[in-house]
Amino acid sequence: MDGHYDLRERVATVEEFQRLRDAAGMAARSGAGVERGLPNSVYGVVVGNERSGETVGMGRIVGDDGSVYHIADTAVHPDHQRRGLGTAIMEVLLDYVTETAPPNAYVNLMADVDRFYERSGFEETRPASKGMYRRTE
Repeated sequence: MDGHYDLRERVATVEEFQRLRDAAGMAARSGAGVERGLPNSVYGVVVGNERSGETVGMGRIVGDDGSVYHIADTAVHPDHQRRGLGTAIMEVLLDYVTETAPPNAYVNLMADVDRFYERSGFEETRPASKGMYRRTE
């Protein structure tokens, strides 16, 4: 991560969350859901651009903060990608897990970028298990 960015330990605001997910091409989330869900995050980080003051990256952990940790909503604005920001976000999120999680805690995520999460030690669960999802109406 170059010197024009700063990483802060906090969860993104609703506006930052919605804007970054949209810019990164991620599925939209309802405003009501985001307002309700963000305060329930276990831990979060944002990356700010020191020149513009804009938040350009984010990531958070959801779960029970004991046996299950789900890394979610990791995004970097496309104008700021390929500068190590995503790697820095993952490192800080995983540092939190390493420092706080009891032995044998389960850490998971939905991998939407090929080969990125593998660099952080993640591996596919198949054939032992498979990831599944369902959206509400």
